[in-house]
Amino acid sequence: MTVVVGYLAGKAGRSALHLAVEAAQTLSTSLAVATVVPRPWTTPSPARIDAEYATWADQLGSDSQREAQRSLDQIAKGLDVSFHKFASRTAGEGLLDAAEQLGASVLVTGSSSDGSLGQVVLGSTTDWLLHSSPIPVAISPRGYRGAKSGKLTRVTCAYSGTPESVKVVERVKTLTDELDVTMRVVAYAIRGRTMFPPEVGLHAEDSLLSAWAAQLSETLGKLKADGVVGDDVELQVITGNGWAEALDATEWGDGELLALGTSSRRSLKTVFLGSHGAKIIRHSPVPVLVLPG
Repeated sequence: MTVVVGYLAGKAGRSALHLAVEAAQTLSTSLAVATVVPRPWTTPSPARIDAEYATWADQLGSDSQREAQRSLDQIAKGLDVSFHKFASRTAGEGLLDAAEQLGASVLVTGSSSDGSLGQVVLGSTTDWLLHSSPIPVAISPRGYRGAKSGKLTRVTCAYSGTPESVKVVERVKTLTDELDVTMRVVAYAIRGRTMFPPEVGLHAEDSLLSAWAAQLSETLGKLKADGVVGDDVELQVITGNGWAEALDATEWGDGELLALGTSSRRSLKTVFLGSHGAKIIRHSPVPVLVLPG
């Protein structure tokens, strides 16, 4: 098994490489850098065009390897690193092909350049991967430069109280045991924009939010009572006036990873994050690991 990270010259920053190195060091495994270039046209074209396209694709692959190698020479000392080029109709399909052929245990991507530094920003390729990948996908925030220790130190599991989220907690518990890192489970109680009409007042909203938080705390406690997690696992309920405030109110440590799962959808043969999962990812200041359903 290996860690596969997607990298394309001129299209990706170094944040994904930093996260991929951390993952490989934590897992004590190798790192494979995959560059996906567009597949040539299937319709006949003049030989000169085909030759120019092949030259361009080769150059893109070489530029990507050179850029990635320059960064990895500084941050991946001692790691077994390899470079690979794949041709595909889309970047997402190419990365899944790379993950399958290279035997990846996790696929690492970076954030889109459209967002703010320090935030996880989903581009079209990463968003597609989250709904299609059969293996976990890890996403780095923009500008991420890794933990001081060079390894992951704690995994925080986002918990909603549903039976599916209990399974996610179980999977994260197995993962943290294997990696020998600490684990935390966090449930979020978010004040809605229109919980009550204005004439009712904020007092009713505060009471409802407190009751919701208390219910989540009781549900969290069952994780220990039922033996899903041990006494050494920290359980927290975080409240906030919106997801941005709640994620800001969460204390994050150096080398932390936020894990959450996708949900199965009975009407479709696929998975989806759901509105809460998408909002958590969008406001996370630390790398996110999304586990497939």
